[in-house]
Amino acid sequence: MNLVIRQVKPEDLPAVAEVELACFPEAEAAPREVLGERIRVFPGSFFVAEIDNKIVGFINGSVTNDEVISDELFSNTNLHLSQGKYQAIFGLDVVPQYRKKGIAAQLMKYLIQKAKEAGRKGVILTCKEHLIPYYQTFGYMNKGVSQSTHGGAIWYDMILKFAD
Repeated sequence: MNLVIRQVKPEDLPAVAEVELACFPEAEAAPREVLGERIRVFPGSFFVAEIDNKIVGFINGSVTNDEVISDELFSNTNLHLSQGKYQAIFGLDVVPQYRKKGIAAQLMKYLIQKAKEAGRKGVILTCKEHLIPYYQTFGYMNKGVSQSTHGGAIWYDMILKFAD
């Protein structure tokens, strides 16, 4: 498996939108227009995983000064702060046929490294309860049930703080 992780390009939008729909229920999936806006506004924190020049996953999120993700942050790219303290993760997507191969972990480690290089204080995300142990393997701490009602689901706020 020849995996390449690279920064997203505008022409990746169709493939990225396809991956998003394969990974999330419609109520939770980011619409194509929102994904396009994210690619335009914060390509420096949007990375794709390719195998044989085919996008099989991606990780993305804006930057904020907040330690938790608000629902508005998911859809309003104007809230992106390029010099913000925390890298948010909106989605860690890998298409079903490529799961359990370490691709998601490599995407996560890549984004964490990029956030450190950018001088961030940490990384934040929301996840469903069954994924808490997975994110804890990267050092994330569970802050409890989130205020987020995104897609009508129950989410948990997670934070990974970098040592000063």
